[in-house]
Amino acid sequence: MEDVVAVPAGSTRRTGGAPERKKNPDSPSTVAASSMAKELPVFPKELSWLSFNARVLQEVEDKNVPIIERVRFLGIFSSNLDEFYRVRVADVRRLATFAKGSRKKEHFSTLLASINEKVMQLQTRFGNAYNQVLKDLGAHNIQLINESQLTENQRAYVEEYFHREVLPELEPFFIDDRDTMPLLNEARIYFGIYLELEDGSLRFAGLEIPTDILPRFIPIPHRDGVREKVYIVLDNVIRACLVDVFRHVLPIEKAMAFTFKISRDAELELGEHVTQNIVDRVAKSLKKRAQAEPVRLVYDAATPEVLLELIKKKLRMGRYDSYTPGGRYHNSKDFMSFPADHKAHTYRPRSPLPTLPDAANIFEWMDEEDRLCYYPYHDFRVITKLLASAAIDPKVKEIRVNLYRVAKNSRVIAALINAVRNQKQVTAVVELQARFDELANIHWSNELRDAGVEVIYGVPGLKVHCKLISIVREDAGKTRYYSHFGTGNFNESTARFYCDFSLLTSDRKMGEDAYRVFDFIRQPHLQPDYHHIWVSPHTNRPSILTAIEHEITAVEAGKPAAIFIKCNNLVDPEIIQALYRAAEAGVKVRIIVRSMCALVTGVSDNIQVISLVDKYLEHARVYVFHNMGDPSVMLSSADLMTRNLDHRVEVTFPVTNPTHRRTVLDILELQWRDNQKARVLDSNQSNTHIANRRSKKPMRAQDAIYRYLKKRV
Repeated sequence: MEDVVAVPAGSTRRTGGAPERKKNPDSPSTVAASSMAKELPVFPKELSWLSFNARVLQEVEDKNVPIIERVRFLGIFSSNLDEFYRVRVADVRRLATFAKGSRKKEHFSTLLASINEKVMQLQTRFGNAYNQVLKDLGAHNIQLINESQLTENQRAYVEEYFHREVLPELEPFFIDDRDTMPLLNEARIYFGIYLELEDGSLRFAGLEIPTDILPRFIPIPHRDGVREKVYIVLDNVIRACLVDVFRHVLPIEKAMAFTFKISRDAELELGEHVTQNIVDRVAKSLKKRAQAEPVRLVYDAATPEVLLELIKKKLRMGRYDSYTPGGRYHNSKDFMSFPADHKAHTYRPRSPLPTLPDAANIFEWMDEEDRLCYYPYHDFRVITKLLASAAIDPKVKEIRVNLYRVAKNSRVIAALINAVRNQKQVTAVVELQARFDELANIHWSNELRDAGVEVIYGVPGLKVHCKLISIVREDAGKTRYYSHFGTGNFNESTARFYCDFSLLTSDRKMGEDAYRVFDFIRQPHLQPDYHHIWVSPHTNRPSILTAIEHEITAVEAGKPAAIFIKCNNLVDPEIIQALYRAAEAGVKVRIIVRSMCALVTGVSDNIQVISLVDKYLEHARVYVFHNMGDPSVMLSSADLMTRNLDHRVEVTFPVTNPTHRRTVLDILELQWRDNQKARVLDSNQSNTHIANRRSKKPMRAQDAIYRYLKKRV
């Protein structure tokens, strides 16, 4: 007989614990092995990711996009590519290095070669797009000039700025054969410096460009009689005064500087046990990440061969590493913060639509009916008000929340700390392994713990990625649950440009479900029984597969059947196989995917896939099944990736309110009808704009959604 523990209005089954975590569950080897075993036609997910970044680059190339937004998309493209090498290419490289057998090594070597070939094509496009953007900036009286273009007055200003602000921050280091390369920071850019001395000898040096201390884009005086804004990058300020970098201690005849940067393997090495000392282990692992082997070298194609070979030698890079020649400038991610000088140069900001009336009691507001919000169209402050109200409401006894990524000055954190001050029992699940936010989450976990919050660091072998708030409130002698289910993080900053759904409900059964997820996180050997939600790692995969099979059964019985999916990534082999089966049976399958899609659209005419890249980042996950004419509309924190379905704690939840269900369906249809920013993902993922195929009235989904929701306020 199974052991049973008490939970609100339900039972919890004791299981053998969370599934054993496999390393890199979405790695190329896992996907490739599954695909070969089932003979699935799949598009390599790494190449599909590069196709996604090509869609970002299309925004740079599109002259209908405001000029400063095009500049910022240059930065997004560059930042994306950096992370791609740190995570995905590092994974392929690791597998190539340790693969056993010539066939496996050849597979990963071929994949690396394909990746590098595609990256080179994109880098060429990037260079052309960058040059065009410079011209178009000039047409808007914004000049980004180099050191050779300075007027006499501008040069005097730059030299004064260099000696006053820049030179004190510069510490060159020599990298001749007798010298050791210091540890380089992958977040920085460097100069490789070629020096010819007066006696004809050569010296080689390196120099970190201090973009963490000084701005990358420096405003300088405009030309006489010209109305313009003029900027020069910090790199070129240093180039203009390069000899002075060496403080005149060397007899330099000629000096040239060439930019380079590296990407390191971002994998954290952690044990499998999540205990109090995981904070120390994550911190130590982050230090190791900073010293991890480089996996990519990006460099100025004009770098002299002797200097380039010396840099490669000093970095100890090997056969599976990537070498990317490029233009004069790197770390173009800095373009995301390029200054905007005129409103006409950026997208017109829209005020978020109101959700909660200013004078309303949020708990009474939630008691009236379920509330559905869609950010950034709706005001995210409804979430911070929910937590701030719970912190001071005498009827609130307990607050439970998942924290994956939060804002720098988080009102969410502030509300939780205030709740403790007001004698509430507060539990925060802080995921310390949220990639690239680990240090921030260590900081917040310490802040919360010091304030008296019970901090849970996760589940052994699983990342906690769900987006839940569970508030327990005593009202008239009854226990009430007020819950938040979402597709995105509790982050006030990203909520301004990430599209995500929130469901706020006082439904008791949904509330019990949310509460039980936290019970599972605290005691992962227990598998709760849920009323309405699907939870990874236990029920998300089988529930999605069952829903797909129901559509197949319906169409085989001559009934209407359809599947509509919106997600960030679709790469799980078993889900892809099920969708192929559904399409072959006659089920109409429509998919909107933002990033990776390993499903091949050419397999069936019943499968159509599009992607949207626009001013907001499409982040929501929505799974809709026709369900014999009574659509099942599910929102989720989980993408269709092996890691999300089997190796994370994720929650998929239903939208049952008919009005809200209609809203979600209408939003999906607006996105499907987009003919301005949507791209068709054909079998080659060539990113053809739908506008090139449809001669219809222009329809831009993100604008249409705002108008649609505004009418419903």
